[in-house]
Amino acid sequence: MADEMKKVYKRTEGILPGKVSGFCPGCMHSTVHKIIGEAAEELGVIDKLVRVEGVGCCGLGQMYVSSDMILAAHGRAGAVATGVKRSTPDSLVYTYQGDGDLAAIGLGETISAANRGENFTVIFVNNGIYGMTGGQMAPTTLLGMKSTTTPKGRDAEEHGYPMHVCEVINQLTAPYYIHRVAVDTPQHVIEARKAIKKAFQYQMEGKGYSIVEIVTSCPTNWGLGTLESLEFLREKMFAEYPLGLVRDKGAEEK
Repeated sequence: MADEMKKVYKRTEGILPGKVSGFCPGCMHSTVHKIIGEAAEELGVIDKLVRVEGVGCCGLGQMYVSSDMILAAHGRAGAVATGVKRSTPDSLVYTYQGDGDLAAIGLGETISAANRGENFTVIFVNNGIYGMTGGQMAPTTLLGMKSTTTPKGRDAEEHGYPMHVCEVINQLTAPYYIHRVAVDTPQHVIEARKAIKKAFQYQMEGKGYSIVEIVTSCPTNWGLGTLESLEFLREKMFAEYPLGLVRDKGAEEK
């Protein structure tokens, strides 16, 4: 049985061969999974990868990736990743989390790990809404944006303002690398892969905490078609969450 398991889960590409994505049409999780695998493959570290997943659509990754994996309780990926990295420092540890998981339920774990400068990488998928759990408002939901818990649209007085996670983490001293990217165009995909690869490289060098935020769409819970969701992403989400490098201590040190 052990030999058969090794054949099935042989780590060659980071993505299990023969798998077809079960994500919704227009969802960008599939692309993000692909470029994580490509970045790890380019660095030759597939065998070192340990993925710590949050709950929700992010948790579906366990069906597609070939690396070691831990499914954390909702919001606790930062705490679990801390334990994994400290106990197995030679592993390349990354969390894969959505906005509700990372910025709402897990905000304490996120900020604490970043403030300590824990040496793991965060892949943060920001689609501005809770996905699998029913389309509720997340900390990143835009003002005026409707959700199942804000049927009249997010109101600043009642619900507060959208949270800018990269900018919040940028107020801390310890984090080494903070970058916000997207995967809606071929050029953006290339840039996102480079950002993930750099974050992994910094972890391998022991530089500390890094986060790559990926601004994506959620056609299903936005109530939009796939093309309409791309328009909304580019016109509204990018305006609220501008793409670009926020911090790179490695570049500053050169």
